[in-house]
Amino acid sequence: MANPFVHIELRTRDVAKSKKFYAGMFNWKMKELPGMDYTVIEVGEGTGGGIMKNPTSRDPDNWLPYILVDDVAASTKKAASLGGTIVEDVTEVPDMGWFSVIIDPTGSAFGLWQTKMTK
Repeated sequence: MANPFVHIELRTRDVAKSKKFYAGMFNWKMKELPGMDYTVIEVGEGTGGGIMKNPTSRDPDNWLPYILVDDVAASTKKAASLGGTIVEDVTEVPDMGWFSVIIDPTGSAFGLWQTKMTK
């Protein structure tokens, strides 16, 4: 499938409480990323995810799906041209890739993800 969902991220005000709940509920493995305030959710089979502190106090805690694209900058611009609102512009995750966060014209949030190619 072109442009699959590749990552689902929980943005929460209480990271510790969320990690405890989801690890207990689904037996997900939680792995802290060194040097970052980010927990990777290892689900085994299927699309994994992550948990991070909700970056804004005005938004409720939420799950944010990320969609794989070949060119995050071009896709972010395309979303804006189609009426999307750029909430987080293209941002690099060192040694991993780039992302942006968009609100579609109906108010639904999603992220775009471009994986860094290794040589």
